[in-house]
Amino acid sequence: MADEAGPQRGQQGEMIDFATAVSTARTLLRPGPHATRGEIAAAVSDLRTDASRALGLVQDATGLTPAGDLESSVLVVDRHGWVQANAAMFADLLKPLFERMAARHDVPNILGRVGAQVTGFELGALLAFLSSKVLGQYDPYHQKADGSTGRLLLVAPNIVAVERELRLPPADFRLWVALHEQTHRLQFTAVPWLAGHLRSRLDVLLSSEELDPLVLAGRLKDGIADAVQTLKGQQGEKPPSLIELLQTPGQRALLEEITAVMSLLEGHADVVMDLAGKDTIESLALIRSRFDHRRSVGASPADALVRRLLGLDAKLRQYTEGAAFVRAVIAAVGIEGLNQVWSGPESLPTLAEITAPDTWLARVHGAEVGASSEPAAG
Repeated sequence: MADEAGPQRGQQGEMIDFATAVSTARTLLRPGPHATRGEIAAAVSDLRTDASRALGLVQDATGLTPAGDLESSVLVVDRHGWVQANAAMFADLLKPLFERMAARHDVPNILGRVGAQVTGFELGALLAFLSSKVLGQYDPYHQKADGSTGRLLLVAPNIVAVERELRLPPADFRLWVALHEQTHRLQFTAVPWLAGHLRSRLDVLLSSEELDPLVLAGRLKDGIADAVQTLKGQQGEKPPSLIELLQTPGQRALLEEITAVMSLLEGHADVVMDLAGKDTIESLALIRSRFDHRRSVGASPADALVRRLLGLDAKLRQYTEGAAFVRAVIAAVGIEGLNQVWSGPESLPTLAEITAPDTWLARVHGAEVGASSEPAAG
């Protein structure tokens, strides 16, 4: 239904066969909404146009100035394109773990004990499930041929499916989604240190000496297998999330640091998409009301279990708690005051500060500014 996401990187991994993951996902992909050739062409064209239009709107709403050319690297993809892109991203992010395995000469054991092809098959099943849920995504780590980084994906069939399901004006909803994803891109292009900071935190997590790669590989395999069983309806209630399966006591502070940053990014995008669209999207209130209801209710009990296992329920909290933090800070010190979070890693909120914005305001702005100390909803 759209542009290709490009050639996949990292087909093989020491504990996951990513080529198997991609081929499995392609076999299991759910069909997208029925559409004529004209409807498909119109959706793809609209999304490209809206992505370009959204650039100026989010810059005006945030007061942030991007570096580089943001007109390029917007891909309108189908579900298979999203799967390819995310299998490549997953392989890239797991490089530190693979390198540790190779350095310890554990590769033969990993391949035998974990089963790279089996785990690839199970990962493919999860990617197939998620491919029908995601509307858009920004990957700040994608390496382009010219040496630059970053790629924005808009998943056309999913956007069309949601606008039909919620009976929303397509022109308004497509621009609204583009505003959210362009906000994510602006966060990374206007804040040059952010991508490196997040990547370094993740690399430290996966490279930790206290985290045995054999143990981590086993936990990852078990977590993916449990998720597949959940999809088949064979899992009990409230399984542990993949994040919890990967966690050791010494990793808790680092995981909280990463979670706080992701909550800020998601909440910031959730607030900005409404600020940027308030004068241009006529049905904004209707879209927000129906979309939030859909987000909170979920599609089915099976979806709820999978969300729990994959940590997606935590992602929903990131939207609500992060948005509450951003709104509270804007109310107290305005957009310029909020933008202090981008001045350096030391200005990022902690996880505790996300749910108590007044503590961040006091630490960073050095004065009582009247922000609510009520915990964010979630």
